[in-house]
Amino acid sequence: MRPSLNGPRRLPALFISDLHLGTRGCQAELALEVLARHEADVYYLVGDIIDGWRLSEGWLWTEAHSAVVRHFLERARAGARVVYIPGNHDEFLRRFAPRTFEGVEIVEDAVHVARDGKRYLIAHGDTFDVVIQRSKALAVLGDRGYRLALAINTALNRVTRRLGLPYWSFSAWIKLKIKTAVNAIGDFERQLAAEARRRGVDGVICGHIHHPTMREIDGVAYVNIGDFVESCSLVIEREDGALAPLRWAREPRATPSALGLEVGTESLG
Repeated sequence: MRPSLNGPRRLPALFISDLHLGTRGCQAELALEVLARHEADVYYLVGDIIDGWRLSEGWLWTEAHSAVVRHFLERARAGARVVYIPGNHDEFLRRFAPRTFEGVEIVEDAVHVARDGKRYLIAHGDTFDVVIQRSKALAVLGDRGYRLALAINTALNRVTRRLGLPYWSFSAWIKLKIKTAVNAIGDFERQLAAEARRRGVDGVICGHIHHPTMREIDGVAYVNIGDFVESCSLVIEREDGALAPLRWAREPRATPSALGLEVGTESLG
């Protein structure tokens, strides 16, 4: 973990989701790189931070995974607010909501007020996923297929790295090529936007589907943080209250300056 030469960038808030600590696909080292360069007043851990679904099979916990957990505990001890909103993979933590543990607030969902006065509903999003709500067994089966796609990802990118080519996500590509998956993403986004509108807030910030997006849906800001398995993305609140996505490009031999490139010019400020 290499800190920035000028010290970490101070932010009002940082939103991160779907780290899936405890799995082979987790990019914990890259998450530490990002966290070393951005220091926030409030951290929102928006679900699937720890992958409880892997406890019975394929569990892998490294020092980097422990370092990510320590980072948030240390930030809480240093006075930052750390809010943990469990998702479906770490749903075992929902039984503790609302409760504070070692300075970390565990809640079902939250409302964040940005510096520009805009209010955002913060939720993982799994409760708006039709497949998970109708059949957890089917969701687990789909998760196994997803893990196979990630294994193909890993094999392909060993080759692309040797050829000096940029990172490419097979799993993300195949999701966007399957019509039913594309339709499911659209339904998910519209449901989250409708819930934000029902609650009278300006937008919603979520995770769950590993598809980083910032756009407006029927007058409501829809922000999907993405994940740290495929896209290695997160969302920050700038000093002026605007939200911006950040992504680790994961180019071969990338320098620290490649970190935190904002995706296009999209901003909800």
